[in-house]
Amino acid sequence: MRRRLIQSTLAVVLVVIAVFGVSLVIVETRTISNSAQERVDSEAVRLASIVDSRLLGEQTVDAEVLKEQVAGERFAEIHIPGEPVIEVGVKPTGDVISSTEKGEEGETVTVQEPRSSVTREVGRTLLIIGAVALLAVIAAVLLAVRQANKLASPLTDLAETAERLGSGDPRPRHKRYGVPELDRVADVLDGSAERIARMLTAERRLAADASHQLRTPLTALSMRLEEITLTDDPDTVKEEATIALTQVERLTDVVERLLTNARDPRTGSAVSFDLDEVIQQQLAEWRPAYRSAGRAIVSSGKRHLRAVGTPGAVAQVLAALIENSLMHGGGTVALRTRVTGNQAVIEVTDEGPGVPADLGARIFERTISGRNSTGIGLAVARDLAEADGGRLEMLQAQPAVFGLFLSRTPLKKPAMDDQEPTVR
Repeated sequence: MRRRLIQSTLAVVLVVIAVFGVSLVIVETRTISNSAQERVDSEAVRLASIVDSRLLGEQTVDAEVLKEQVAGERFAEIHIPGEPVIEVGVKPTGDVISSTEKGEEGETVTVQEPRSSVTREVGRTLLIIGAVALLAVIAAVLLAVRQANKLASPLTDLAETAERLGSGDPRPRHKRYGVPELDRVADVLDGSAERIARMLTAERRLAADASHQLRTPLTALSMRLEEITLTDDPDTVKEEATIALTQVERLTDVVERLLTNARDPRTGSAVSFDLDEVIQQQLAEWRPAYRSAGRAIVSSGKRHLRAVGTPGAVAQVLAALIENSLMHGGGTVALRTRVTGNQAVIEVTDEGPGVPADLGARIFERTISGRNSTGIGLAVARDLAEADGGRLEMLQAQPAVFGLFLSRTPLKKPAMDDQEPTVR
């Protein structure tokens, strides 16, 4: 796309230069030629007037007297009746511009100028026009490159955002580009990201509710079937079968509601994963944004900790906390890993003013925000953490310290767990 924009802009500029440049060259060439002819004509009239005045005053008319009246490369030839021809200057060779004027005393004055002077002036004009055209081409290329980057870079960025949404990362970027059409696309993508995040959270909550609701009717159904197998009384069998059918209907209703609300057929079962990999991924992803804001993001604490959960969900929780620190916090943001009991904890803190006292524990409620933001980030993060078997808490308000608690699995090499905290 960049190449096409540059090529199209350059082609338009070249066409404009070709059309107007050629026309300007033709006009300037004619103007210079006409101007040179007018100068020679004016010179002939002036010289004839001088000769007339000297003849009327009975003064001497010769080359010595008139040589100061003919300047530059011009040549003058004066024919006075009954006198020798007077020549002033050096007679040019080759193509010349000539003008002849007849005086009142019968004399004829002819002034000539070499056409090479006109050619030189035309050449200087062409050089100036060529330089201006070259500057125009350079300016057009620079402008085309700038416009191409201004349009192509946001499109690439929006494509990456769409790809992230398609891969299951529904974090809105809140990035705008100063182009109304592109900003509109960004608004739609951010809105879609927030809706997807809400849908994913609702699906996780629905899955947990469904597992709880299915357990009860299945247990009841199992009990009724056991009663049927233990009795030979037809009335009892009929009664228990009726009750069993009621339980089946309840079970069917739960399943139908689960299928109706499901949007993603993938099963996000928890696995054992390395916290270092998720943290390093988030550091690499967010470091450019912090560098642009003149801030730093670091990590410290125990290394090689393993936890049970969904790496993608944990990454989204950390991303929400890091983004919250970037938008509302200040100074260096630190991710610190530690162990408490059988849980691995990731603490996210910064050097900002912290959470206002009036927000307090409401910080995790939806639409609650300290600034002009959606207020959904921390709420979604907490839902994701809880849906993943962990929990997200605010450990300290000023400065703000958030802790993500995850179930911990034993290390393959216990000695690695006893290392001193290091900054990575």
